[in-house]
Amino acid sequence: MNSVAEWRAVSKRYRGVTAVENVSLVLAAGEATALVGHNGAGKTTLIKLLLGLIRPNGGSVLIGGTDPAGSRGAQARRAIGFLPESVAFHDAMTAHELMAFYARLKGEARQRNTELLARVGLADAAHRRVATYSKGMRQRLGIAQALIGEPRLLLFDEPTSGLDPASRRDVYEMIDTLRGSGATVLISTHALAEVEHRVDRVAIMHRGRLLAAGTLVELRQGVDADVCIRLRLRPCTTGQLLAALPAGVRCAERSESALTLFAAPAAKMKALRAIAQAGDFVEDVELAAPGLQELYSHLVGAAEAAT
Repeated sequence: MNSVAEWRAVSKRYRGVTAVENVSLVLAAGEATALVGHNGAGKTTLIKLLLGLIRPNGGSVLIGGTDPAGSRGAQARRAIGFLPESVAFHDAMTAHELMAFYARLKGEARQRNTELLARVGLADAAHRRVATYSKGMRQRLGIAQALIGEPRLLLFDEPTSGLDPASRRDVYEMIDTLRGSGATVLISTHALAEVEHRVDRVAIMHRGRLLAAGTLVELRQGVDADVCIRLRLRPCTTGQLLAALPAGVRCAERSESALTLFAAPAAKMKALRAIAQAGDFVEDVELAAPGLQELYSHLVGAAEAAT
């Protein structure tokens, strides 16, 4: 794996409180990684460590082999574009003026600023004061400033916060384009269903620890999460089928002609055999592998049970 940035056995403590403990994670070139977890899970601390804003108490943080908080950290940080969760801009300035300001801070030319604003859908509002912007427009402006200088590492903290569904789709299409151009993207988010099919890898944090990291396929292989079985049946036959199902299968939804079931891995094949033997009143069967929300819930539940 061609590493662009990594945390190596990193720990961070604040006055006796452990924010991150022994986390090792690699961000590979051209990949998008989702960093997911509840508030206080350690996601923001990991991002601050990568930005060089804080130093670890143990382990190391590297961007292209360089410590972002070290003597050559300024050069390493030039490769980063960052969108914070809560963007704050001077209301009296226009988007055009703000982009020029951030370009100067980054030591970049301003020629591409107009193109970047158009890319995030703000071309027509570029000369309006930010005070007139909606939350969604401010979020778009935040994304535009993160793209100044074509950084090869992009850190997006809740990038779709405050955006409508169409704008959320546009953001992820933009992320796809960036990834296709070779950029590495880290997305810190709570929107598990939204990000599930938009990233290459997922890293799940809980109480400062990394519970699991990998592709969805890899996460599924390491977790005995329930399988979802959706059935369409002839009307008034759902009770008959439920009575034939083995232990380890629970009904999540039931109507006159449909069932949504969750089967434990050990009960999956028994459940499918029972469904196959049910006769012609079963009209359709759909199997769904555990999604990111189910995997997250299973891993967090197991971690809680172990403490």
